[in-house]
Amino acid sequence: MATPVYSGAPRSPQRGRPRDASRDDALRQAALEVMAEVGYRALTMDAVAARARAGKATIYRRWESKLDLVIDTCTHLAAQNLAEPDTGSLQGDLREFLASFAAFLSGPVGKAAQALVGELPHEPELAAAFRETFLIAQRDVLRRILDRADERGELRADAPRGMAVELAGAALIYRLMLTGDPLDTAFVDRMTEQVLLPLVAEGQ
Repeated sequence: MATPVYSGAPRSPQRGRPRDASRDDALRQAALEVMAEVGYRALTMDAVAARARAGKATIYRRWESKLDLVIDTCTHLAAQNLAEPDTGSLQGDLREFLASFAAFLSGPVGKAAQALVGELPHEPELAAAFRETFLIAQRDVLRRILDRADERGELRADAPRGMAVELAGAALIYRLMLTGDPLDTAFVDRMTEQVLLPLVAEGQ
């Protein structure tokens, strides 16, 4: 049986009063907090409603299921927090992107991200949705950074772009989930200078 693929963000507004975007944000924040505490499997719409002090019907008017709510929350957070820098140099772009991603993961979303990623091998629908939204968004930013560097003549002709994109994200997730070491500026600088630039930059 084919794995279902996430169909998109919150459902279209129903008839009646216009949707309150600030209320959407409050519900997403509640979902994030609950998931950080109990994990994806134990997260319920009832718990989110209680945390947000909202009726469960309010949530279901926006999201059809827990899966829709969690993925939309992650996608919305990524769109708000993953910068797409254009500093004019590959080095500057990579450092700024990794710094923003590290800060994003180190903040309130970090524990929720750990809970979510830990469930992916056991939740096929969630894994497919996560890849189609959050993961692709992060990869696309990095690919555009490399494309601009290529246009400026900063990239080697044989630069393994796909490998660079994978390494950039994987290194941060590894620290977040496995080692517990800080995702700080020193790590971002080492990752940029010692790994990514030697891998793809012209003249390295």
